[in-house]
Amino acid sequence: MNERTLAYLRGRFGDYYRRSVIDSPPEADAREWGYVPWSESPGETYVRHNSLLDLGDLRQFLERERPKHVYFSAGKYDSPSENTMDAKGWHSSDLIFDLDADPLPGTSPEDSYAEMLAACKDALYRLLEFLREDFAFEDLQIVFSGSRGYHVHVRDDGIQHLERDGRREIVDYVRGIGLDFDALVTEETVDGTVGRESPANNRYLPTDGGWGARIHHSLLDVMEEVREMDEDVALAYLMRYDGIGEKKAATAYRFAQNRFVEIERGNLSAHNVFENLAQHFASDVVAEQNAQIDEPVSTDTNRLIRLPGSLHGGSGLAVRPIPADELDAFDPLTDAVPETFTGHDITVEVTDGGNFELGGDSFTLEEGNHTVPEYLGVFLMARGRAEKGKE
Repeated sequence: MNERTLAYLRGRFGDYYRRSVIDSPPEADAREWGYVPWSESPGETYVRHNSLLDLGDLRQFLERERPKHVYFSAGKYDSPSENTMDAKGWHSSDLIFDLDADPLPGTSPEDSYAEMLAACKDALYRLLEFLREDFAFEDLQIVFSGSRGYHVHVRDDGIQHLERDGRREIVDYVRGIGLDFDALVTEETVDGTVGRESPANNRYLPTDGGWGARIHHSLLDVMEEVREMDEDVALAYLMRYDGIGEKKAATAYRFAQNRFVEIERGNLSAHNVFENLAQHFASDVVAEQNAQIDEPVSTDTNRLIRLPGSLHGGSGLAVRPIPADELDAFDPLTDAVPETFTGHDITVEVTDGGNFELGGDSFTLEEGNHTVPEYLGVFLMARGRAEKGKE
């Protein structure tokens, strides 16, 4: 990044901060603050171990310093400006989840920026289901990261004092790590039999939530398909699964035809056929439905996270907080474009051309000088794919 580009971006970031109202997080005075200044040298220098008292009024700090990136800590401390974590005196932390499109299964470097962000939003929905349904968390802030993903800040009282081991358990759950199938199953003593002599202990998958319900839903989907098949087709279909021979397949088919309510109830006890099938589906369900989070972020009680409302210095997009009822309609490639950078064009020298989607438009740019909407020019310069041209 040359001197002209650096000066332009720093100046326009300052204009953004002068025109924006950015809210501080709860208990802002107890948090550590950090930022990255603009620099011509390669790499980035993190300025850490600041309290909000050190920075001064947040708005004035942002207008004055015009930083490339701005962060605050998940942790809250007695003395947040101390230089060591032990000296800070930790007493509580938000629980932070970071989703990034880069490592998500099913994405590749060949995908467009829009495709990667769409995949990440799908992963966000899965994560929110875990947080809301499985853990009943209520105090959640959803944030577009300004680049390739999303952050979720959990601020419920129940997680504030969890240390790393407790946070690790939550992470393992949403990732499906170490899932014990038998631990999901409940037993019920019954007088009547379902494929066994009475009395018997029937085994059930839960149907009302959690990993058990997710596995049961997969089982139910398959058996609904089997229910509509001719018997010979259904038996061949079921016998593809390990541990399902002709006898078990026939039992499963009969239940699908005559006692489907037992399958709906999560009953696994018909000659073990449904338990065999459910165990087979479990690994696929975990692989497909776990939340692909950046695990170290969530277990770290001292993690610094981007300030919602600030600008991402690697894209020029806003780190945009998203109200829950607006998430479906949220499009980061339009809704995270700062208004400050709209309404006029600038000249840039493109050094790494390609196809770009931003601000509701598509652009194909080769190397060389181009006049483009400022939001695209800022994006390209922040990405290191263009320098500021002479107007």
